[in-house]
Amino acid sequence: MTEPDARRRLGDLGLESGAVDTLVAHFADAERRGKDGHGFVRVEWLATLGFDPAARSVLVESEEGFERWDGHGALGYLVLDEIVRATLDDPPERARVVVARRCFPTGSLGYWTRRLAEGGLVAALTATSPRRLSHPDGGTPLTGTNPLAIAIPSNDGPPVVADVSMGSVTAGDVLAGRATEDELVPFGGELAHKAFALAVGLELLVSSLAGPEHGAVLVVAKPDHDPVPAFRELASGHRLPGDSRPQAG
Repeated sequence: MTEPDARRRLGDLGLESGAVDTLVAHFADAERRGKDGHGFVRVEWLATLGFDPAARSVLVESEEGFERWDGHGALGYLVLDEIVRATLDDPPERARVVVARRCFPTGSLGYWTRRLAEGGLVAALTATSPRRLSHPDGGTPLTGTNPLAIAIPSNDGPPVVADVSMGSVTAGDVLAGRATEDELVPFGGELAHKAFALAVGLELLVSSLAGPEHGAVLVVAKPDHDPVPAFRELASGHRLPGDSRPQAG
């Protein structure tokens, strides 16, 4: 699907132009970064979710160091976009925990933490999703793939952005046709219990703060030190998480 096709289709779903711009920016960024499972293939998938295009997120609780947002059934992409914009406009004095309830789907979490890091904030973000991962010993699916994204800003270059799903493949890989649902298992082979433990921990962390429906938890803070330049030097030219991939040719 091309970008113009995506814009037309999203408009047909009842989304207003600003929401379409937000979604297209996210999908286009994923395509550029080689994450096409989070790219324009998501447009037709969104059409199957039965979301309310008129739903709007609301900041329902705000105090020093803590915020709670209610997505009210709005697309998680749009909820996180509003949270990121609000956080950059009014960053924490030191640190802040932001909880978003009724917030799904949230897309490529590294996209949101990268924006925060480009604004000078350390950010860690996780979110729940439909239960797709079973226990390593088998059985019914117990948790989502529950990715975790961490972004660290730097004064002399791009941020480092680590964004890892707890599945051996992602739901996006299934949507893009690169994997089957049977391959959605905790990563790690014989050590899959480690990824499963992380998925369970993140599932229950988000649920304890955001409630029984899908949600997200964000932690942002102002850094006291810039560790990235020394780490890049230590890495001796190796590509770090979140770096642009070298162009072919």
